[in-house]
Amino acid sequence: MSEAAQQTPTRPDDERVVAVIVTRHRPESLAQALKALAVQTRPVDSVVVVDNGPDQPAEEVVRASGLPHTYLLSQANLGGAGGFALGMLTALAEGADWVWCADDDGRPADEHVLATLLSVARERGLAEVSPAVADIDAPGSFAFPMRSGLRWKGERDRLGGDFLPGYASLFNGALFAAATLAQTGVPDLRLFARGDETEIHRRLVRAGLPFGTALHATYLHPNGRDEFKPILGGRLSAQYPDADWKRYYTYRNRGYLMRQPGMRWLFPLELVRFSWFFLVTRRDVAGYREWLRLLRAGRRERFTPAA
Repeated sequence: MSEAAQQTPTRPDDERVVAVIVTRHRPESLAQALKALAVQTRPVDSVVVVDNGPDQPAEEVVRASGLPHTYLLSQANLGGAGGFALGMLTALAEGADWVWCADDDGRPADEHVLATLLSVARERGLAEVSPAVADIDAPGSFAFPMRSGLRWKGERDRLGGDFLPGYASLFNGALFAAATLAQTGVPDLRLFARGDETEIHRRLVRAGLPFGTALHATYLHPNGRDEFKPILGGRLSAQYPDADWKRYYTYRNRGYLMRQPGMRWLFPLELVRFSWFFLVTRRDVAGYREWLRLLRAGRRERFTPAA
């Protein structure tokens, strides 16, 4: 049920910001995320929560936040891709000028994040702006690896300046102008999980839209660096998630993405680094064959769900 139509206090601007959160079976972290949204100095006008867990609905958690909201309980698990697609379209239908995206396991680091992102987007004329995504347990480190030249950067103090153009971690605190989504579209339901953020990043680049990361705004997220295994002295890495289902969607969707305009150049590099990773580093022939199978399935657009 929707409470988005309720009156909200006067804003310092007349633009409508709608936050979108996709959740499934994480009520505690969802409550923390909503709490962080509720104290922003530039308040959100509404929150759209897409709940992919009908067997353990989180509506009471959303209600308890006190935020104007639209709660969407999906009887089908739409994954992150489908959940964000539904949430973004709902936000646009509610008249959003800006759509602020978040998973349910992360949150803004302080009460100024939204105000900072809006300020940077307006000053620089950005179609999208993201905060720096920091490790929730060690905020001095990035939650995901960032490349600078041939090296991966894990520590935030190794990057200078306050803005990183052309790079954005999606959808962890990413702020999109509504007009941007009209050009890029919303995430592809077929991807389900993993790679949907890469696809939107690809579309931003292909559309020639200006975007980047405001390094002085911080979004906290559980550490995801451990999935990226360094090879060749750290010059390259290979992503190897710990769970079978994560590897399934990561590798299958990556195969699909590398057939799309703007990412085809990555395919030879992918062959080299994953061949090295599985056959030299891990000596895992079965794993290599499974990676090839999933890669080919993605390239052929065989979007069969994981078993």
